[in-house]
Amino acid sequence: MASNGCKPRIGITTYLEPTIWGVWERDAALLPRVYLDSVVAAGGTPILLPPVGTDPSILDLLDGLVIAGGCDVDPTSYGAVPHSETVDTRPGRDDHEAVLIRAALEKDLPLLAICRGLQMLNVTLGGTLQQHLPEAVGHDEHRPSPAIFGRTDVKIDPGSLTAELFGDRTTVHCYHHQALDVVADDLHVTARAGDGTVEAAEVKDKAFALGVQWHPEENPDDLRLFTALVAEASRRGTA
Repeated sequence: MASNGCKPRIGITTYLEPTIWGVWERDAALLPRVYLDSVVAAGGTPILLPPVGTDPSILDLLDGLVIAGGCDVDPTSYGAVPHSETVDTRPGRDDHEAVLIRAALEKDLPLLAICRGLQMLNVTLGGTLQQHLPEAVGHDEHRPSPAIFGRTDVKIDPGSLTAELFGDRTTVHCYHHQALDVVADDLHVTARAGDGTVEAAEVKDKAFALGVQWHPEENPDDLRLFTALVAEASRRGTA
């Protein structure tokens, strides 16, 4: 439990998107429910962090942070010219998440970065992205078709937090056409797919700052990442 007797409070970044519900058509902050269910099932309380009014002091109220998946990262944020396949970027969300990532790392707040979240972690720390992965690996298995998750076998480096959670290999749900290219100096790659794609990385010298290229929230039968995040958040809250 967190220090005030509550369950660990896990902030999750959200999307700001044009949305239709009932008779309304407006911009709304939203997040797929699977993220919420995963945090709750792992023993935490989810708190949504919309990409407006960004204030890093909000992290003082949290015990852990999830940087959620979503749209392509704006390539201008890492000094690249947009590829024709890079679409639907949200620079405002990029800026919001970069502020939260830096603040979380400064506080050593437990951090889990998912899919786009891993990409944002890398870019925030000075890395770059492969903007259209099929050009690099020669196949579409990481995003086989619209709204269809792929299955990727991942090999994990021993001695890492990733290995503590998953052993030397695991199979994951994935849906992405971008991936890490130049890896930031402060990141240590801990897992790769068979084609060499970076599938997990950890921030050096941090107890729990882990990014994965896959979507753990899409597998409710495997809560290891969320359970580890909530456990670490709980431990920090009672320290």
